[in-house]
Amino acid sequence: MKTLVVDRLNSIIGEIIIVTDQEKLCALDFENYEARMMLLLQKRFGQVQLNPMKNPLGISERIQAYLDGNYHSLAEIPVNTGGTAFQQQVWFALRAIPVGTVLTYGQLAAQLGKPTASRAVGMANSLNPVSIVLPCHRVIGANGKLTGYAGGLDRKSWLLNHEGYQH
Repeated sequence: MKTLVVDRLNSIIGEIIIVTDQEKLCALDFENYEARMMLLLQKRFGQVQLNPMKNPLGISERIQAYLDGNYHSLAEIPVNTGGTAFQQQVWFALRAIPVGTVLTYGQLAAQLGKPTASRAVGMANSLNPVSIVLPCHRVIGANGKLTGYAGGLDRKSWLLNHEGYQH
């Protein structure tokens, strides 16, 4: 059984669940999506045990700083995402999307050199295990609409507004 540590951060967008392996962030999800998070963790690690720990690796403090307006507080958080090589390519490309801006799934696919892979990019985005830190909320539909956020569209909208994006 894999032992991980968990912290729960109360926030304006609901409780944020932070899971680390005590070296890197493994999961960041929201209170209503804990079952999904656990399934993703079990797929990666097998059976897991979550031990409570306040502010593991200083990550909870950095998430709070982001919510308080320090948008660059997330940049140095080390992440352990698991996933396929393609998923990792998509997830790490998210960090290059500047705060307050968005890309469409098609634009992100084109940046990755796979211009016909917008659906695959969307699927990878939906499985991002570390929301906010790998900012999948900055990817929108081709029509400019907010689509497909695993934490709910209300949270996606709030995060984009928080970062100064007007939609």
